[in-house]
Amino acid sequence: MTRVLHIVGAGMAGSEAAWQAASLGVPVVLHEMRPKVATFAHRTGSFAEMVCSNSFRSDDSERNAVGLLHWEMRAAKGLVLESAERHRLPAGGALAVDRDPFAEYITKRLRAHPLVTVSDEEVTELPTEGDWIIATGPLTSDALGKSIQATTGADALAFFDAIAPIVYAESIDMSKAWRQSRYDKGETEEERTAYINCPMTREQYEAFIDAMLAADKAEFHEGETAGYFDGCLPVEVMAERGRETLRFGPMKPVGLTNPHQPDVKAYAVVQLRRDNALGTLYNIVGFQTKMKYGAQTEVFRMIPGLENASFARLGGIHRNTFINSPTLLDHQMRLKSRPNIRFAGQITGVEGYVESTAMGLLAGRMAAAEILGRDLAPPPRDTATGALLAHITGDADAKTFQPMNVNFGLFPPIEAKGGRRGRKDRYLAYTTRAKESFTGWLASQE
Repeated sequence: MTRVLHIVGAGMAGSEAAWQAASLGVPVVLHEMRPKVATFAHRTGSFAEMVCSNSFRSDDSERNAVGLLHWEMRAAKGLVLESAERHRLPAGGALAVDRDPFAEYITKRLRAHPLVTVSDEEVTELPTEGDWIIATGPLTSDALGKSIQATTGADALAFFDAIAPIVYAESIDMSKAWRQSRYDKGETEEERTAYINCPMTREQYEAFIDAMLAADKAEFHEGETAGYFDGCLPVEVMAERGRETLRFGPMKPVGLTNPHQPDVKAYAVVQLRRDNALGTLYNIVGFQTKMKYGAQTEVFRMIPGLENASFARLGGIHRNTFINSPTLLDHQMRLKSRPNIRFAGQITGVEGYVESTAMGLLAGRMAAAEILGRDLAPPPRDTATGALLAHITGDADAKTFQPMNVNFGLFPPIEAKGGRRGRKDRYLAYTTRAKESFTGWLASQE
């Protein structure tokens, strides 16, 4: 009897896992309860729907760890990166996508694959038999979440992801705002003008902070705690940490020149990034929020250029659960207490679209290799994929385990020759070494 791989969740991790396994010749059943069972954040039933930002962050594969992860997934013929390239939007040095066509392409490719079957029935319990990957992400259903908790015997860890609002471009006052990527990054004029910038004076900034701090916020349900991940803090939580925090974060005014007042340096700048191919929608960069809807419209319309803003989507907040992977998973991403089950994606304690997808890619390949009777060693730790895997399956301190983006701090150090390397040279050394190692790892599977 042919062994079938069951994958729960058709987000980016689950979709990538299904594509990788099916491409290796393993039959896959992809379980996705949407749209039959809705979630707070999703709008559609498409696979790999982007519910927060539309950006995969930096695409620099030479000096950025995220860009390196892009490179590794492209080398592994990843479906998510394939779709991202096809539906790319101008975003300076970042990889941003037109989110709806991006998800629709992935959905179409998977549904058309002869080895992929899709089931819309909700999986409510961890299975005891068969080959499974759990890739349910930050919005794991309550029933399955309780089953995971009961099986692992560990308390569920939780933090809250906040969603940034999206503005209709036609409602932005361009007599006050202007188009420019920070430091004019990008190889084309379209890339160099990918962001819309809204400047603030000191007085405007101070009034904005006051209004944000005083605004009505969303309440948490009983038993929930606000253990935010620092990489996705609500904008008002950042403001609560200090009045200048935003000026050194998403509202930093550096690398920008206002053509309306070229001799005046803005005290702070709010940036909006293009959110669709038509250029009709822009999301407010870094402005994920837990303010109530009425408060959002009042506060965000205080931003110069957004006084008459029309919102295609207001911000929101949702719970994000993840397991204590260093305690629960082995180096093949299997649940130690039930090794027929692997976990992948954000539920493993990686943070971000790119990182979640990479863990889905790896889980899909590892599960397929096991089903086909082959040995697949984990990718080397000096690769971006291997560094993330090592972090969640042993390197991180289980007692203080928190979600982690990929970064060069997870990589084995580079030995300096002839003195200390500069940061740019050191990063280039990391990526050069990683590309060679990852290429060798892929070749070993042929």
